[in-house]
Amino acid sequence: MTTVESSPTAAGSGANATEAFRSAQHEAADVSPERISAVVRGVLQGVHGAIREHKVTYPEFQAAKAWLIEVGEGGEWPLFLDVFVEHVVEEVTSEAQQGSKGTILGPYYLPAAKSLPAKATLPMRDDEKGTPLVFAGQVRDIDGTPLGGAEVDIWQADSEGYYSGFAPHLPEGNLRGVVTTDEEGRFEIRTIQPAPYQIPTDGPTGKLITAAGWHPWRPAHLHLIVRAPGHRPITTQLYFQGGEYLESDVAEAVKPELVLDPQDQGDGTVKSTYDFELERA
Repeated sequence: MTTVESSPTAAGSGANATEAFRSAQHEAADVSPERISAVVRGVLQGVHGAIREHKVTYPEFQAAKAWLIEVGEGGEWPLFLDVFVEHVVEEVTSEAQQGSKGTILGPYYLPAAKSLPAKATLPMRDDEKGTPLVFAGQVRDIDGTPLGGAEVDIWQADSEGYYSGFAPHLPEGNLRGVVTTDEEGRFEIRTIQPAPYQIPTDGPTGKLITAAGWHPWRPAHLHLIVRAPGHRPITTQLYFQGGEYLESDVAEAVKPELVLDPQDQGDGTVKSTYDFELERA
């Protein structure tokens, strides 16, 4: 993992996100020259159209070039693309898919989290702050068949909005785990409610957000990749009813079907349930 400063920074998060992306195994796309030409031409036509519509000046153009260079040097391309572009790619991809709703992966996924049984507590610090949360459910095929041995790969921010692996003060693997469902496809995960968080604002992506007068906040959520042999995995995020920024998520990734309704258990713990349906690959 890239060495970062003693407190979370855009540069540190960007470097780690870039390293994590490069080290992950991404499916290689076999793309024809015709497809490349069509997509690239479409992107360029969109840029050209915006320049013409808004009468972009040379000073603005030069400022944009300088900003693009900063994004690359700061390792923030995964952050920028995941926040502002990925939700549209996911939307297009999901049009032909069945099963539970998905949404963006985001820049904070790390592979090889700790393997955990169906009923488990996520790795956390002894003094982990936050409201205790029990998250339970079942993984099924779209025909209703329980999927025993499915994996629920879960990661989240802590109660201050920081992710392990991207904030140097957090232990490695904190609030991350891969839970294997029981023979009935069920799981029960004990964790804490995450906090809303703002994407790093001290780098070029943050400068753009500030200059545009936007806010940098994402609503509190759990990240998940749910997989089972012979089935299409689902990448999704689950949010919390009544949470801040649900209606103004900077990443535009919230869907009504993905909002949980936590129930107070009377002992300071809240519980949320959610079932996943996977379609056959």
